[in-house]
Amino acid sequence: MRKTLWARAAVLMLMIASLLAGAVYADSHCGFADDAIRIGGVVPLSAPGSVAGGIGMDWGFQQAAADINAACGIQIGDARHRVKVITVDSEGVSEFGQLVVERLILQDEVRGIVGFYHSAVALATMGMVQRYRMPTIYAHPRNDSISAAGYTEYEGAPPRKNDGTDYVFRTSPPSSVVGKIVTDWLLEQGVEDVVIILENTDYGHPAAAAERAQLERAGVRVDQLEVELGTEDFVPILTRLYARAKLPDAIRILVSGETSYNLTQQMAELGIAPTADTICVTNHLAFQSIQYWNAVPDGNYCVFERVGTIPSFYNDLASDLDARYQEDFGDILVSFAMEAYDSVWLMADAIERAGTFSDPDAIVAALETTDIDLSQGRYYFTYGSHNPELPAGTPAYMWHQWPVPEVTVMQYFEAGQSGLDAAVVYPPVYQTHGISYFKPGD
Repeated sequence: MRKTLWARAAVLMLMIASLLAGAVYADSHCGFADDAIRIGGVVPLSAPGSVAGGIGMDWGFQQAAADINAACGIQIGDARHRVKVITVDSEGVSEFGQLVVERLILQDEVRGIVGFYHSAVALATMGMVQRYRMPTIYAHPRNDSISAAGYTEYEGAPPRKNDGTDYVFRTSPPSSVVGKIVTDWLLEQGVEDVVIILENTDYGHPAAAAERAQLERAGVRVDQLEVELGTEDFVPILTRLYARAKLPDAIRILVSGETSYNLTQQMAELGIAPTADTICVTNHLAFQSIQYWNAVPDGNYCVFERVGTIPSFYNDLASDLDARYQEDFGDILVSFAMEAYDSVWLMADAIERAGTFSDPDAIVAALETTDIDLSQGRYYFTYGSHNPELPAGTPAYMWHQWPVPEVTVMQYFEAGQSGLDAAVVYPPVYQTHGISYFKPGD
């Protein structure tokens, strides 16, 4: 543990030195105004939240702020302002998330809030950002309701909860979208019997419900096992699978953070999955190959979803961020760091186009008309007050929702493999190895 902390401290010192060097250069030629524009960043930096997720997202925040300031910050009128991201720790707990959001608004006087990792924290804070009229971009949470909460009026919407502007935006895909990609792939594999292991949270329950419904509509038998975040010993839960007449065709893990590593490794150690007969579909954190193989040495052949552009489709900005991330952390760039980076740019771009940092409604109007290319592609929001009518059949979660986040299914097929070399197996348009599944033993 001591070595880990020292290593993390060394990385942080390098990051701080790099940011300070950029700040000195920017100050020398940009002529910044004295007052910085403060943006709040909410992430989990303590257990039971996903600490790895929080560290990666905070890195993205600070890289974005450094890049924006190196480009002379945000111009409002004749003045140029630095961007300062104030990061707070939600611990992945709803109540702590509410406390830190209120602190950002009332004490730190931020002009916008970005980030978030856990759906439970996002759902717990949405009413607050509405009440305080705070433009907020939820960059990673997936619960469908985050962008379908009914704050605006349109046909089929839930009752209106607010008489003003809708301040909630989201750039991560809803669980229903992610789940459909995974379930479509599972159906392509011909599964007939699936077990979903879900976390007991506002992410786990709706995500499992959506995937279960999609599978059952196709005639697949689906059972569920529920676990708590932070659990270390899953053997009592996993041994319940042996009570079945046979093991399922696939096990789908809807558990976030480091808890998913423990579960996946213990499942592999017990010989449950991945095997020639049972598919393992684990958490997206598996893409972080160094952490994954350290925690899940028996996890070869596991499948995982990736949200965010895949390395073979990186644009120049994503490639540059990947090089920086590898230099700082010794691992490949994670999608939630890209989400965090882009969310700061989106907020800064909207503030500059609004021409004000003190009028939240003007900032929201600017966000709605976003059109900018960043690390994960071109960002825009199809539906909002600028285009309020959702066509029949359009899900309510498309309101203030970035419509084109990339979702793929990936698989390791060699032990110790880099996430950069893992195969994209679905959808076919993104397939990298000409195959939809590497079956263990083939």
